[in-house]
Amino acid sequence: MYGSNLYRNVIARCMDITPLMIGVAILVVLNAISFFMFFSDKRKAKKCSRRTSEATLLWAGFFGPIGATVGMNLFRHKTRKTKFKLVYAFLLMHTALLLFLIWYYPDLLKI
Repeated sequence: MYGSNLYRNVIARCMDITPLMIGVAILVVLNAISFFMFFSDKRKAKKCSRRTSEATLLWAGFFGPIGATVGMNLFRHKTRKTKFKLVYAFLLMHTALLLFLIWYYPDLLKI
């Protein structure tokens, strides 16, 4: 009897998933992937093995700028390259977009 109620509660909680939760989950996953791509490329650079292309890292920085920024600074990787300054612009762009959405669509934050 107890297990049955527990199962119903879990199902009910899963049905309460909002678009905001899905969006946040997607952003977390993309930023984690971006972070680990910079980590992996730095490790490959130290081992002199086949590296991730700069274009791929820039795309990762576009879709996951928080993870890319943290990865670049934490691992001191690609911080001197001029084109990787774009990652900071991507971070600013994502922040501005999030602030815009919060300002003009405050109902998105209601859970």
